[in-house]
Amino acid sequence: MVNPQESVDHSKKNDYKTIEQTMEKLSSGTRRLAAQLTTSASLDSLWSVLTDYDRLDIYIPNLLSSRKIYQKNNNVHLKQVGAQDFLGMKFSAEVTLDLFEDKELGLLKFSLIKGDFRKFEGSWKIQKIKNTSRNSLIYDLTVQGCKWMPIGMIEKRLKEDLSENLLAVDRQAKSSMIKD
Repeated sequence: MVNPQESVDHSKKNDYKTIEQTMEKLSSGTRRLAAQLTTSASLDSLWSVLTDYDRLDIYIPNLLSSRKIYQKNNNVHLKQVGAQDFLGMKFSAEVTLDLFEDKELGLLKFSLIKGDFRKFEGSWKIQKIKNTSRNSLIYDLTVQGCKWMPIGMIEKRLKEDLSENLLAVDRQAKSSMIKD
């Protein structure tokens, strides 16, 4: 990713991980966040985790529920509820997402159908890193809260969640690779 505002290194045994993040402040309280992780997990194992829609709440921290409500070919509708403890208060948000799967490109695009945000769209992308056995897992999110949701106050939490989500997907993908 180009010019990350924040870069965090995570090491575990011999598997070196790098998380890079960027955040842009757009108009009307909209934020665009992106995070990238370098991993030894395969495209197939990462894809299996990302598209295990009815079990994502098991892998992803702060996701209370995830349920596939529609699927036709590469188009999926998903209902999710997430929760946060923010400044001692419980905060939850619900979204219904329209997803488009393109495994050949390693791309899973999503956009808001309805929910507790004015805008919630982005993608998961898995890219092979040339001349290595590694992949990049990229999560890109553009979010705009409702008027009662102070996006400026929760942007730090959003940045932390992006890293946690990437690491959770990576852990689950590697766990499934071991079992295969």
